[in-house]
Amino acid sequence: MKSALRVAGRRMVRTARTSRQRQLAGFSTVCAGRTLPVSMLVPRTAASIHTTARLAIQAQAAGSESDSKAADLGDMIPMERIRNVGIIAHVDHGKTTLVDCLLKQSGALSGTTMQETRVMDSNALEKERGITILSKVTSLMYKDHRINIVDTPGHADFGGEVERILSMVDSVVLVVDASEGPMAQTKFVLTKALARGLHPLVVLNKIDRPTSRPDEVDSELLELFLALGASDEQTSYDMLFASAKEGWCSRSLDDVAAYSDAAAKGQPTNGSMVPLLDAILDRVPPPRGQREGAPFSMLVTQLEANSYLGKCALGRVASGTVSVGDRIRVLAPGSGEVTEEGKVTKLFLRSGVHQIEMAQAGAGDLVAVSGVPSVGVNSTIGSPEVSQPLEFVPVDPPTISVTFSVNDSPLAGREGSLLTSSMIRDRLLREAETNVALQIVGGSKSESMEVRGRGELQLSVLIETMRREGFELSVTPPRVLFKRDPENKQRVLEPYEEITIDVDHAASGIVIEKLTKRKGELKSFTDVADKARLVFHIPTRGLLGYASEFKNDTHGTGVMNHSFLHYGEHAGVLEKSRKSSMVCMSAGTATSYALNLMEPRGRLFVRNGDSVYPGMIVGELSKDGNDLEVNPTKAKQLTNIRAAGKDETIRLTPVKPWALEEIIAYVNPDEAIEITPSQIRLRKQILDPLKRKQFSRKRVGDADCFID
Repeated sequence: MKSALRVAGRRMVRTARTSRQRQLAGFSTVCAGRTLPVSMLVPRTAASIHTTARLAIQAQAAGSESDSKAADLGDMIPMERIRNVGIIAHVDHGKTTLVDCLLKQSGALSGTTMQETRVMDSNALEKERGITILSKVTSLMYKDHRINIVDTPGHADFGGEVERILSMVDSVVLVVDASEGPMAQTKFVLTKALARGLHPLVVLNKIDRPTSRPDEVDSELLELFLALGASDEQTSYDMLFASAKEGWCSRSLDDVAAYSDAAAKGQPTNGSMVPLLDAILDRVPPPRGQREGAPFSMLVTQLEANSYLGKCALGRVASGTVSVGDRIRVLAPGSGEVTEEGKVTKLFLRSGVHQIEMAQAGAGDLVAVSGVPSVGVNSTIGSPEVSQPLEFVPVDPPTISVTFSVNDSPLAGREGSLLTSSMIRDRLLREAETNVALQIVGGSKSESMEVRGRGELQLSVLIETMRREGFELSVTPPRVLFKRDPENKQRVLEPYEEITIDVDHAASGIVIEKLTKRKGELKSFTDVADKARLVFHIPTRGLLGYASEFKNDTHGTGVMNHSFLHYGEHAGVLEKSRKSSMVCMSAGTATSYALNLMEPRGRLFVRNGDSVYPGMIVGELSKDGNDLEVNPTKAKQLTNIRAAGKDETIRLTPVKPWALEEIIAYVNPDEAIEITPSQIRLRKQILDPLKRKQFSRKRVGDADCFID
């Protein structure tokens, strides 16, 4: 009876959306029937957009502060005037740009340059790659309320950041591209938010694009909510329409059309983010907790490094109040064992990109605490009378692993300064303290460490960070982490992922063919604008090494996203997709004469003048078969007879430098990656050719090496 009423209630929700669907369809017709100029898609200067919008926000806030003086950002304010909200979305749907827009228009970035973009992506790798890797917490004041905003990563490999941050917020803003609609990571982050009982606030971003399809995206979102088991209250979400790049948001599509017309004529839109800020105040509930008469307790969700104070613990105060100078203790997660005692030396609140000192904080505040240098993620910081640790959110298990070891090649030690196994082990253990999605396991050898993570991108970011710090490493190929079925130990389970691909229709055939060979199962084939959208369920093993093939097959125009789905039955042996290698047989410097003789056999990985050594992989053969040993150091014999040809006339094909994600996906099980601060080389794990042949005879099969 209850299930029938629930289904009927959802049907009523779907019926109630009919009027909105008609409005959206009308707006789509208007956009489709008009040619939008380039000026509509290219924003004016950031200073002019955000200055006008900031004045509008200040005018809105002034009305609520006419009777009383506004609270300072660093003061402890009542809980009913606090809003904790997270920004979640698929990668490249505009959530970081949206946070930038909110901060600039609220005046929280008064000390920064207005033309600067993505100020929350402070990490060097984040700015280079254009993605969010680490979650960041910031805040702003609006209508005498403090709005704490958490910006989260959008890539599936960094999903552990999203899972931890959801314990700090009371609601989320789900940002969805109005053209692409809900994607793989949208489903992942929405699943986590709904499971915690949060009521999302939906923002359709990039609504001003000519390819936007708000009516279809709204229907897809509603179907996704229902498919994930959302309650009737969660399905009755508010929807706003925004262009974070242009700096405006609206509740009505009539305003969107007016803003679009004004932008087409080159006139100011006079729009701002006020509707979104008002929606956050109205729809996001204030934090729950007890301040008076309760001991202080806080769950640590993130660690920050401070040059003067050392390690600072960031988290949400669960109960009580805390002041600078108070005595505190640290409880280990799970067991509740007291690991450290100390006192609060500083309390910080982040506004924009600045840290603001606080004298006192209470339940509901998101603050950073210093004074306990050995604290870790998921630990509980509390008053001396606190004896029970707070519950923490367990993250999903890792799906792949690689082994880090000392670089033992003949070229080791020429560039890096951090070379020993103890240095590598200490660095990995420090990383595991702050990144709970990574697991560090002692390797079979004393100088090796197994690192388990979510995907190739997460591991490549860690490796790139270490090489920039001066490390030299040897990294093995990624292997999938298998499981045994608890009910049947003979049954092997492997991780599966849902992959969403947007490609041109002409390239859809080759994509389907190759993913089918990799044990992928096509779940849906739909048309989205001028692209074909393919959804596959595929073993994680099948995705390893496919990214480079996908770029070549789609000529760089395809978009591929994936996220962890579940553990399922082992799919069997996969077909070999990579050809054999050219293995160097001598040490020295590669010569153009030798490379010119090798190039007809396949693709080269080294250039003229590069240092090589025995066991190093210098190219890929164009035909499959056994590995071929070559001598790239061979030089032309000098004689007294005058030759007609000259070495200067040799024209070699330019060698494309390796990217970490590409080489991690490319490497074979019997190979390794040599990583130095300036070089990435491919080599055999066993350099000696005789020992390598003996080991190959002893190998039983690839499955034995991959089962965990």
